[in-house]
Amino acid sequence: MATQSTAPPEDPPPTAGLPTTTASTTKSANKLTLIPLIFLIYFEVAGGPFGEEPAVQAAGPLLAILGFLIFPFIWSVPEALITAELSTAFPGNGGFVIWAERAFGPFCGSLMGTWKFLSIVINIAAFPALCISYLKRIFPIFESDLPKNLAILISTILLSFLNYTGLTIVGYVAVGLGIISLAPFIIMSLIAIPQIHPHRWISLGQPGVKKDWNLFFNTLFWNLNFWDNVSTMAGEVDKPNKTFPVALFFAVILTYVSYLIPLVAVTGAVSVDQNQWEAGFMADAAEMISGKWLKFWIEFGAVLSAIGLFEAQLSSCSYQLLGMADLAVLPRFFASRSKRFNTPWVGILVSTLIVLSVSYMSYTDIIASANFLYSLGMLLEFASFIWLRRKYPLMKRPYRVPLGVPGLVVMCLIPSVFLVLIMAIATKTVYLVSGVMTVAGIGWFFLMNVCKSKGWLKFRRVVEDVEL
Repeated sequence: MATQSTAPPEDPPPTAGLPTTTASTTKSANKLTLIPLIFLIYFEVAGGPFGEEPAVQAAGPLLAILGFLIFPFIWSVPEALITAELSTAFPGNGGFVIWAERAFGPFCGSLMGTWKFLSIVINIAAFPALCISYLKRIFPIFESDLPKNLAILISTILLSFLNYTGLTIVGYVAVGLGIISLAPFIIMSLIAIPQIHPHRWISLGQPGVKKDWNLFFNTLFWNLNFWDNVSTMAGEVDKPNKTFPVALFFAVILTYVSYLIPLVAVTGAVSVDQNQWEAGFMADAAEMISGKWLKFWIEFGAVLSAIGLFEAQLSSCSYQLLGMADLAVLPRFFASRSKRFNTPWVGILVSTLIVLSVSYMSYTDIIASANFLYSLGMLLEFASFIWLRRKYPLMKRPYRVPLGVPGLVVMCLIPSVFLVLIMAIATKTVYLVSGVMTVAGIGWFFLMNVCKSKGWLKFRRVVEDVEL
């Protein structure tokens, strides 16, 4: 792969006049290495085949299988390639916020930060709800509102504290959680082989059951997005120029296999009413295929998966806020780190409070709102990616997507069409929530500008040590 070593002079920093420091990119014993990074990326996106069941409920086995077979190539691969190139070109905390700011200026960087941050914290709120949907199958007490709400509150606080103890710990915890939570699905898929009837795979659903395209596409999107979340922690990765592309490659393969194989096994081996394919049905299917022992293991694995998803995405949120403070988009206070664990405690605290505030929304509204805000951010991210290629054509890129600008436009155009589709089929509630949050984000940008000009808050731009 050929790269050039020089680039045209960059535009003056949008925060010219503010105090600046230079970020260190020296190797640290506490930085993420390859294996923990693979599993962190895996938990940013998937965490196992939990939550893919509504695709079958919405459109039947055939379309669900085709969705998880084809959609990763339309969506996951392009997003992973963009993340690999831009995370190695701009290896600092903040990720996609840095990309949008470098491409289009501070307003777009701030707006990108708003959309992506809110989409992630709303998404995190779905994981305790998903976890409870499995636990209530073992402990019926969680059917009641008070025990369920208390469980969400206590688990959110405890998991946030685990995140506070360090990103390296979170990374190795993710490795263990990934292995334990995937093991029962491997066993179930093997046991299911003699019970598979291939004709069940070509079913378009039960006669008389109307297809729910909103649920179908949102389920696909929700289960296969957020590949770029890991970019907000690029400054915490050991040798990001080499580690990121390799980690993304293996994470894509792991995600693809972990979704597709159990789905094919269960749809071929189990025949039930289509409406039973709600979130959590995989555990019931395991009981039908092998017995209660496997059902309990999968339900236990679902709890572990929810923990991994929560931890990975909370890390992304907190380091995104730290990165935005390094860009002087947020006050310097947001870059504060724990003296003991070196974690961005302010970002963790703020993210946790927002997660708690939205964790009692319905599961469907949570994923639809997260998808809509994420779609807005991704459209801006695709535009930033293409524009940075045009703006800095000679910039050194340790990993480079092997396409010219026209090819990149085509690569981004296909998933962009899907993003527009996701936004077009959203409900009025999602439009309202997303619109209010976008207006609030715009207002926040101008409020921060006033705070800078009046000196009400302290801002400091940290210049990342990027080789041009």
